[in-house]
Amino acid sequence: MAQLAALERQIFDFLGFQWAPILGNFLQIIVVILGLFGTIQFRPRYIVVYTVWTALWVTWNVFIICFYLEVGGLSKETDLMTFNISMHRSWWREHGPGCIRRVVRPSTPGILDDYSYVSVTGCIIDFQYLEVIHSAIQILLSLIGFVYACYVISIFMEEEDSCRSK
Repeated sequence: MAQLAALERQIFDFLGFQWAPILGNFLQIIVVILGLFGTIQFRPRYIVVYTVWTALWVTWNVFIICFYLEVGGLSKETDLMTFNISMHRSWWREHGPGCIRRVVRPSTPGILDDYSYVSVTGCIIDFQYLEVIHSAIQILLSLIGFVYACYVISIFMEEEDSCRSK
């Protein structure tokens, strides 16, 4: 489930050219695969890597929530998520449920059509709340995965201890 949620998020971050979340999602996908492999192959170290990453992933998603809700001086209007490479923003900004997108021509002659001249109206839910919902789902899935990983590690350690005592 966490794998599908990260993949879905990766797709929409690619559509918005948000490079920081793309990198984070990629690492999440890799580490979830590593954690699954560790569970199937009885490799507790891989699962420990997964649990440590999960703590970092929760922290990243809390940052994303703070970013989009503009907590503590953060601004969703900055190019932080694109590493200041481009002017792109969240894909949901223009394509959210119910959003009507209109390209507004620049008032100054000679300026090329730019991403900043797009008018979006009628959204059922604002894009920042969709991003917050995505991050909240990631946090919930990560916490469930963390608890499960700790449980699996404890089972592996009990089996290891029982094998040593025989």
